[in-house]
Amino acid sequence: MLAALKKHIETQFPSLKNSKLLLACSGGVDSMVLLYFLHKLNIKTAVAHCNFSLRGEESDEDEAFVKEMSSNYNLVFYSERFNTKKYASEKGISTQMAARELRYNWFFHLLEEHGYDFVVTAHHADDTLETFLINLSRGTGIKGLLGIPEKTETVIRPLLPFSRKEIEGVAKAQSLYWREDSSNASKDYLRNKLRHTVIPGFKSAAPKILDSLKQTQQNLGEVSNLLDDYMTLVYNLVISEIEDGYKIDIEKTKSLPNSKALLFQLLSPFGFTDFDSILDLMDSQSGKSVYSNSHRLLKDREFLLLSENQEVDFKTVIIDKETSEITVPIHLTFSEADTYKITNAHTVFIDASTLEFPLELRKWKEGDTFQPFGMKGKKKLSKFFKDEKLSLIAKEKTFVLISNNDIVWVVGHRLDEKFKVTQKTKNILKIVYTPA
Repeated sequence: MLAALKKHIETQFPSLKNSKLLLACSGGVDSMVLLYFLHKLNIKTAVAHCNFSLRGEESDEDEAFVKEMSSNYNLVFYSERFNTKKYASEKGISTQMAARELRYNWFFHLLEEHGYDFVVTAHHADDTLETFLINLSRGTGIKGLLGIPEKTETVIRPLLPFSRKEIEGVAKAQSLYWREDSSNASKDYLRNKLRHTVIPGFKSAAPKILDSLKQTQQNLGEVSNLLDDYMTLVYNLVISEIEDGYKIDIEKTKSLPNSKALLFQLLSPFGFTDFDSILDLMDSQSGKSVYSNSHRLLKDREFLLLSENQEVDFKTVIIDKETSEITVPIHLTFSEADTYKITNAHTVFIDASTLEFPLELRKWKEGDTFQPFGMKGKKKLSKFFKDEKLSLIAKEKTFVLISNNDIVWVVGHRLDEKFKVTQKTKNILKIVYTPA
C-alpha cells in the first residue's frame, strides 16, 4: 500500500513533497497509519489533535497517546480542548456538527498562524460510502452524492482511494499502535448504524461496492459539471442582482423545461428544501413568502425576491435637538447648514423652524400619508411606493422621520413639502442618510 499511496500522491498531489502539512490525528487506526506513511515518505508534517471532552478520561488518554506518538516521530504537536456539548447547545446543532465546526475552525487557525499549507485528514473509501448513504437517506441533489473531495483549497485527503480493510491491514502488518474510540461502537449515530449494520451486508452482497461507488461518483461528477455549464447559460436569463439580494423572473423560469429542477439548482445553496411550496409561490399573490433558515423568497408581482432573513421590527428612535448622529437602525447625520442645495434621495435640507423636537424615526406603516416634495396634496405612502415601483423588500426597509406626528422625510426617497427650505428660512438643518 505504501507504493500505491506514493504513486497516488505523486499523481494527484505533486506539490505535497514540498509542502508543510498539518495532520489531523485522532489517534485512531486511520490517522495513525497516515502518520506512519507521511513519516516513511519524508513529508514535512505537524500533528493536531482535538480533545472534544465527550468521553471523559478516555478523551484525555487519546490526547496523551497522540502527543507521545508525535514525540516518537519528532513532530510538532498541537492540541486543543473543546466544550463540545456547550457549543452545540449554544448553536442549536448536533454534537457531531459542533465537533466538525470546532475542529476545522481550529485547524484553519493553525494554518494561518503557523504557515502550514494544508490540513491532511485520514478519510478513506469507506467514509465516502457512509457519507453517500447518509446524504442519500436525507434527500439530496447530485452534489450531495459526489462524496468527500480529495482536495479543497486547504484540505487534502490522500487515503480516499483505499479501504478501511487495507488500512487496518497495514496497521497490523507494521505493528502500529492506535486507540479505539468507544463511541464508534455506539449505534446512537446514523453513521455508526450504517457502518455496523447496513454496510457489512451491503459488502457481502456486492463485494466490489467501493469500486462501483467510485465509478458512479465519477459519472455523477461529469453530470454535475455538465449541469454547472447549463446553469451558467441559464442563470442570466432568469435571475438578476438587486440592492437587497436577487430577483427571479417567474415567467422566464416557467418557460424553461424542468423549472422545478432549475429552482432547486438556483435556491438550494440558500438552504431551501420545500420546492413544491416554491412552485406554489410562483402562482400566489404578491406578499407571500417561503423561508429557509437563512433566506426568504418573497413573491412580488412577476418576480421572486431572494434576500437574507432580517429583523424588520425596530423600536421608535427618539432624536433630540442636540443629536448629531445615529447609527442604529440606520445611519443619519444632523448638522446646521448656511446654504442649501437641491434636496435628493440621501440628503435633505429642512427649514428648522418647521420642526418640533424630539423627532422620531420609525418604520413606515399602512395609512401613513405625506405631501411629496414638489407636489400638491397628500398621498398615501403605499401609493407613493407603488408609483416609485419599490419592491416589497425595499418597502419593508423604509423608515420615516416624524415631527409632531407628521412625516418630515421618507428616508432615502422624498422630503415632505411642508418642511422645505424657502426664501424666508433662517435656520437650515441638513440631514444625510448613508445606506449600509
